[in-house]
Amino acid sequence: MNLVYLGSGEFGVPCLDALQASGQAPCLIVTQPANPAGRGRRPQPTPVAEWAAAHGVSCAETGNVNAPDVVPRIAACRPEVIVVIAFGQKIGKEVVALPPRGAINVHASLLPKYRGAAPINWAILRGETHTGNSIITLADKIDAGEILGQVRTEIGPQETAGELHDRLARLAAPLLLETLAALEAGTATYTKQNDAEATFAPKLRKSDGFLDFHEPAEAVVRRIRGLTPWPGAAASHVSAQTEKSTRVILAAAQVVTDSPAAPLPAGTFDSERNVICGAGKLRIEKIKPAGSGLMSFHAFINGWHVQPGDRLTKIEEEPA
Repeated sequence: MNLVYLGSGEFGVPCLDALQASGQAPCLIVTQPANPAGRGRRPQPTPVAEWAAAHGVSCAETGNVNAPDVVPRIAACRPEVIVVIAFGQKIGKEVVALPPRGAINVHASLLPKYRGAAPINWAILRGETHTGNSIITLADKIDAGEILGQVRTEIGPQETAGELHDRLARLAAPLLLETLAALEAGTATYTKQNDAEATFAPKLRKSDGFLDFHEPAEAVVRRIRGLTPWPGAAASHVSAQTEKSTRVILAAAQVVTDSPAAPLPAGTFDSERNVICGAGKLRIEKIKPAGSGLMSFHAFINGWHVQPGDRLTKIEEEPA
């Protein structure tokens, strides 16, 4: 089928690879403009723009897909379907109405659960054991269109948001091809979502990663998993001996189940250098101190002379 692809994020790249391999490479890709990134703040194209350049597919980089100079480019392709994945823009009715077989969106949750910008993160943060992908029609209300197909998968007990993101991206590709085949054959089924069962996954802020060790250890570990790699689960390590403070990112931790409770304040390292939480303890496995690379907790203990009685404290809210 003749397709136009609207997308920006890396999540959609496996779907683009699958479309290319099936002989359905998009006629046109529309993506966000390049943004300054890195220390040099050089403009960095989106992963989708890079894919388009590598595969010789026409690409329009724009901050407004509904602009008068963009809509005619989409219309000129005569798309039968518009595929939307991790695009980051509101798509107007004029664009949605262009393809005769509709505009469809790949969303990384089992809708109606986790509508919104960060479904993968919130599924982990809320302690879900399963998630998946949904393909839906575009609707005026965000992520509320009719369901064309879904795939379900278990969330690994130690899986981070970054790892789950990559796995769901791969799982989305065959689901997209199946959905497109059904649309082309006229056999697609359209299932309305139950709005009463909807939950939401709002866009993450950097402050969402500021750890509070007054929470149960299980909740803290979920937050570490759900916020890796971005925005990162952050705290301040405070030396009991010098009171020197170092900002750290906790990248992996486990709930400690075989260690007796200790009458210490939340956030304190006990005699085994486990961290006391509001309920239970956690053992840090990987950590990234400010100005250093990711390292094992053992290396951090040696390099920063971590002692029992040291503390991990919550970072105060910072300006947006």
